[in-house]
Amino acid sequence: MGPTEIKIGGLGGQGVILGGIIIGKAAALFDSKHSCLTQAFGPEARGSACSAQVVVDSEPILYPYVQKPHLMVAMSQDAFAKFSPELRPDGTLLIEEELVKPTGLPSTVKVFAVPATRIAEELGRKMVMNIVMVGFFTAVTGIVSEEAAREAVKDSVPPATIDLNMKAFQRGFDHGKKLVAKA
Repeated sequence: MGPTEIKIGGLGGQGVILGGIIIGKAAALFDSKHSCLTQAFGPEARGSACSAQVVVDSEPILYPYVQKPHLMVAMSQDAFAKFSPELRPDGTLLIEEELVKPTGLPSTVKVFAVPATRIAEELGRKMVMNIVMVGFFTAVTGIVSEEAAREAVKDSVPPATIDLNMKAFQRGFDHGKKLVAKA
């Protein structure tokens, strides 16, 4: 099958990089796959465009950079505008439905949306929006297993926040499963 290229884009402070780390960690440490992460920040860091690029493969990764993502996560309109032209015509786009309004995509791109910010606010911490997105990504794409993603979340967040983050993951995962069942 070859490597799967994933690009996660958003604003600094949305947890974009941590989301990429969790997906890569789930693949490499808990699913016995190979993964590689690269990241990019705008000059202002917090509040500006940033991205995490993850390559996942069952074989060793020979080239660590994402060129034409198979999968893209857009957590802000700016990230969508900046990164969506890179998405493959047959790619899959996951968006934060209240922050991103996709336009100009080829009709062959599959789009899945989740109200991640609203879900995070319902849980009492807007900061877990990225973990909602990780759960959603896990359910929709199947690139990493649910168990591997759960373990990677637990391994990546502060111990005092594990329960909250697991609730956020579950809510995103459940939303994704409902959408996939309808598709």
